[in-house]
Amino acid sequence: MEQSDFYELNDGAKLPAIGLGTVNIQGAKGVNSVLTAIDAGYRLIDTSTNYMNEGMVGEAIRRSTVPREELIISSKLPGAAHDYDKAITMIQESLYRLGIDYFDKYLIHWPLPMQGKYVEAWQALIDAQKFGLIKTIGVSNFLEEHLEKIIDKTGVTPATNQIERHPYFNNNEVVETNKKLGILTEAWSPFGREINDVIEHETIAKIAKKYDKTPTQVIIRWNLQNDVMPIVKSSSLKHQKANLNVFNFELTQEDIQTIDLLDKGEPGRVEGQHPNEYEEFG
Repeated sequence: MEQSDFYELNDGAKLPAIGLGTVNIQGAKGVNSVLTAIDAGYRLIDTSTNYMNEGMVGEAIRRSTVPREELIISSKLPGAAHDYDKAITMIQESLYRLGIDYFDKYLIHWPLPMQGKYVEAWQALIDAQKFGLIKTIGVSNFLEEHLEKIIDKTGVTPATNQIERHPYFNNNEVVETNKKLGILTEAWSPFGREINDVIEHETIAKIAKKYDKTPTQVIIRWNLQNDVMPIVKSSSLKHQKANLNVFNFELTQEDIQTIDLLDKGEPGRVEGQHPNEYEEFG
């Protein structure tokens, strides 16, 4: 995949190779961080109601010299708004916070199967898309059974599924499920977030040295070559640029398999958030 390449989604929309994550980025520093990222070349900005920073992202959009239509703004429905009417209202409120007329992409943040309302929430996204509030609809942290249920109940397949994916938790089973269903996989926290030693692991460091690249660049490339779009977070311009400088080398299949072997299964999750158990509200 080259930097100019796009993922073509099952609804005909296109997304860039790499997205910018904004979790824990807020306020004036956040605005400056998003602006430097846009200047560096990022076009997909990923936020969420529960990140408490939609206003910051909106301010960066307004200050940016890049036209709104060239930016892809994505947010997520919180667990507190899975009721149909609450979901529609929440989508509208998020748009007002951002100061934009539509979302390019919008996801259900978590399935919350114990609440049993994710089909209702998905129907709300389907209708919000018809109303013109969202261009592309998807989900986040959905497992195969959740995906099959919403597709069966509504007849509409999500365009993307954003899941936890990093070398200690490669989540390949869900990646393959997404491919089977024609859904693009997005990877959140591709560098492992709280598990700081992911990018210091000797195996990844050795591969990075072979290509004269950084461990983070190797991890991004590992995702790209698995047809996974990494959502990368960085506040510094230096790292933002470095995270985009991944299109001039290619990992071997042996490299990819070696990284896959670092998987720790369930213990490898950054915060132990299993989609069938995690209760996210806000």
